[in-house]
Amino acid sequence: MTTQVALVGGTGRLGRIIHGVIEALDGFEVRTVLGSSSEWSELDGADLVVDASTPAVSIDVVRAAVDRGLNALVATSGWSQERIALVRPLIAASDTGILFIPNFSLGSALGSALAAAAAPFFPSAEIIEAHHDGKIDSPSGTAVRTAELMVQARDEQGPFQAPHADQRARGQQVAGLPVHSLRRPGVIAKQEVILSGAGESLSIVHDTIDSAAAYAPGIRLALPFARDVRGIVVGLENIIDIGIGARA
Repeated sequence: MTTQVALVGGTGRLGRIIHGVIEALDGFEVRTVLGSSSEWSELDGADLVVDASTPAVSIDVVRAAVDRGLNALVATSGWSQERIALVRPLIAASDTGILFIPNFSLGSALGSALAAAAAPFFPSAEIIEAHHDGKIDSPSGTAVRTAELMVQARDEQGPFQAPHADQRARGQQVAGLPVHSLRRPGVIAKQEVILSGAGESLSIVHDTIDSAAAYAPGIRLALPFARDVRGIVVGLENIIDIGIGARA
């Protein structure tokens, strides 16, 4: 049986990549592509909603999918734990599942996992993330997810040290960790996590060179998982089983 997909934001940068992967994947087919002028009724008849829209629209996509009893794969950035909390009661009251993927790159998921594994051993950490100048939101969803994982990993040690965090130049605080965002031409996506301790530092860098090639394996893994999942799951690490994945 072929899974019929309603792809929201399918004409955007990421949406086009997802569309291509779905068309080449056995057992999945794009039923409809929704854009800014589409009606939510166009989701009817689909088996799975894939959201590659914008942060402002994404929450409405999730609500429209859940209202119709449809699972969703959310690839749109901007979904922090605070924002997920807004739709958690709606999803809990339904028999649906939502898979939030901040970044489809396997290397990015591994980089975030390594940062979380290192977090308990260093009292200080900061994240520098860079994306192309067309990216609307900042910090990136990847940086937000990385920061949340790192802070969760420090339950016993307490929060990271973040001196002078009240100064704007110190970056935006995400779960108490400073994140610095760059938006410039010539970049696809890059993230560096810098952890510091007495007499040493550790840098974990992930650089996306070709987005289509980097994201395709993760998209292929995420689609069948999203079709069958129940409840809320955040992050590709839950699918590739690298030891730190946990349901939200």
